[in-house]
Amino acid sequence: MALVPVFFVLLLGFVAGKARMVDNGHVEGLNALVMDFALPASLFAATASAPRDRFTEQAPVFLVFGVTILVVYVGWYWFERTFFAATRSDASVQALTVGFPNLAGVGLPILSTVLGPAGVVPVAVALATGSILVSPLTLVIVEMSAAKARGADGPSQPVLTALRRAFAKPVVWAPALGIALSLCDLNLDALVHACLALIGNAAAGVALFLTGLVLSAQSLRLDWRVIVARGAADIIRPLVAAAIVYGLHLAPDAANRAILLAALPSGFFGILFAVNYRLDSATIGSMVIASTGFSVVTLAIAIAMLSPH
Repeated sequence: MALVPVFFVLLLGFVAGKARMVDNGHVEGLNALVMDFALPASLFAATASAPRDRFTEQAPVFLVFGVTILVVYVGWYWFERTFFAATRSDASVQALTVGFPNLAGVGLPILSTVLGPAGVVPVAVALATGSILVSPLTLVIVEMSAAKARGADGPSQPVLTALRRAFAKPVVWAPALGIALSLCDLNLDALVHACLALIGNAAAGVALFLTGLVLSAQSLRLDWRVIVARGAADIIRPLVAAAIVYGLHLAPDAANRAILLAALPSGFFGILFAVNYRLDSATIGSMVIASTGFSVVTLAIAIAMLSPH
């Protein structure tokens, strides 16, 4: 019940792109719908309506997920720079792909199914965590490399530009604002919640369709680098999270949520970054395809082991 609907909609987007029923070469409109409207509305409505104690309970998830994605990000960046002599930009975007899972497309529907409506809150916390940590870090590295290529002096301007671009995105500030309202015990008006929920209900399905559409435009290049990336995203990332939660002796519910979030397949943010900055999108696309396909097995195992039901 958790996995089949998710991969059905993802496959639907993939087939629609391959059959040219939807233009998979120009996904800017659908991407804007998901990342600038539907997903921020869904996350804001869910977080602003949640009681304060629900967020205090997510502090361990924030800590574990943040440390996990940073460890995997830094590890893959070092791996690419050391063994493949990748540029800083390519290494950082690949590290983002391997380290930051697909919370919008896969995480939201799966955790909502496994945990019920309360599953939106850990997804929002995790998305805010990654958007604050690894997305701006990637933007900083890419912007600094682009500035160096243009012959610009000094790192301060690219850093400020990257941070401004990252925190100006609705998908970053919307859940953060919702969490702030909840922590201040400011209740969201019922009419506002209903308005946001109507567009927010489209987030999970359209994000999955968009993921399949984006993947349909990528060619699968299965080499040992892609295989290692698949293992790092689908196996090593949840194992890192498991090591952290068991080392900290977290409560079972928080531990299970953090590990399940870490077990999600690679996200497609890296592909969008690569296309925007004209980087190696073929390798990144292959990593996402391989990770998403293999996650049918790894997610089934994770859900079976961790689901409270």
